Amino acid sequence: MTVTAELMDYDEVLDRFDPVLGLEVHVELSTNTKMFCGCPTGFGAEPNTQVCPTCLGLPGSLPVVNGAAVESAIRIGLALNCEIAQWCRFARKNYFYPDMPKNFQTSQYDEPIAFNGWLDVTLDDGEIVRVEIERAHMEEDTGKSLHVGGATGRIHGAEHSLLDYNRAGVPLIEIVTKTIEGTGARAPEVARAYVATLRDLLKALDVSDVRMDQGSLRCDANVSLMPKGAAEFGTRTETKNVNSLRSVERAVRHEMTRQAGILVGGGTILQETRHFEEATGTTRAGRRKETSEDYRYFPEPDLVPIAPSREWVAELSQTLPEMPAQRRKRIQAEWSLTDLELRDLVNAGAIDLVAATVDAGAPPAEARSWWVSYLSQSANSRGVELGDLPITPAQVAKVIALVADGTLTNKLAREVVDGVLAGEGEPEQVVDQRGLKVVSDDSALYAAVDEALAAQPDVADKIRDGKVAAAGAIVGAVMKATKGQADAKRVRELVLERCGA
Repeated sequence: MTVTAELMDYDEVLDRFDPVLGLEVHVELSTNTKMFCGCPTGFGAEPNTQVCPTCLGLPGSLPVVNGAAVESAIRIGLALNCEIAQWCRFARKNYFYPDMPKNFQTSQYDEPIAFNGWLDVTLDDGEIVRVEIERAHMEEDTGKSLHVGGATGRIHGAEHSLLDYNRAGVPLIEIVTKTIEGTGARAPEVARAYVATLRDLLKALDVSDVRMDQGSLRCDANVSLMPKGAAEFGTRTETKNVNSLRSVERAVRHEMTRQAGILVGGGTILQETRHFEEATGTTRAGRRKETSEDYRYFPEPDLVPIAPSREWVAELSQTLPEMPAQRRKRIQAEWSLTDLELRDLVNAGAIDLVAATVDAGAPPAEARSWWVSYLSQSANSRGVELGDLPITPAQVAKVIALVADGTLTNKLAREVVDGVLAGEGEPEQVVDQRGLKVVSDDSALYAAVDEALAAQPDVADKIRDGKVAAAGAIVGAVMKATKGQADAKRVRELVLERCGA
């Protein structure tokens, strides 16, 4: 029986149920060619221009495994603390969908290349949760359906659909967690933090560009509820292809409140796929979820098994970079950051940008201040990720250097950064074009000070009488007259000198 029910209050959900999660993350590898053919994998090409008989599944075509993709899969498995299979093979996963030109997906079923691992996830308050990894297996991506004529871009209400097979055959690694229990109220946060931690790890490995907005990292969130004290899991739903960290958290939270409302109302949960709606923060039904038997898996007859030698696996383990968690600990020590300061850096997505700015010659404190404050505000106002701002760490380091050598004040530096963001060139060019250098000529400053003192004789008298705090009004007038291009400290010195204070 299906029941339409009101969403349950989140606190009440937690009083009645224990949430159970399972997360499946699909990662598009950044190889030059596809998983089983030589077609390019570049994002954004004209539809159906990066295809061949193999990735279109035409009769007589035969697949050949991409060796670079296998290498990336092993490195991912090692970074996730997985065991690497000594022997594994591909299988055919059979189902019909318009963007699957072969009507089957070449994947791995019960013999994945990596299995039985774990990943430690740090939550916002510093708590660490260990997420167990069931497996990481290789497969190929599908094509893409474009639904035309509807209001939402979904198939419902569309007038017709278009198919782009450029993505068909792009190498994928699917990383599947074991069941995640015991997270309680923090289940949505754990889901988001896991995907964020996994994204950072994959970026460090340089195996994918992990662009969730472009679909190269996608999360399927499985959620079910167990009544308090129950011994068996509830029926799960799978919210497909969630494409931002914030949406992962919102999707899990919504499913918890939706499922609880149905269960308390006497209904049952359907095992189905669902789609997340960004605008409303809700999920909607997709299709009934198949079981593994429905896919009729069988070994891929056109591909030989893969048997990575232990020597090769050992060699690849030596190529792993410093892992993000270890790198953060090192950076925290080197930069003398508190736990809160480090978390702010991580949450802002700024740690790599700050590190690159420091590498370009900037002091850590100034680099951190620019990225987590002014530049973060700029990114928020533009609605983009911090790393997508049109300014490089090297340019930020140059602005910091111009402040340090007295060429710019902090206020003028922000104007220079605005100019760089507006596409006006390098920092030095913006300084010259906008005329933003600090006025350092004492003769020009003396003239501005004398003019300000003459305009405010009562204030000048107070300063002469020893009330030096009144100098702030004169300094402010000079700064206004010089359009903020004077050194306020030097102006104050000259004001007090002129007044004999």
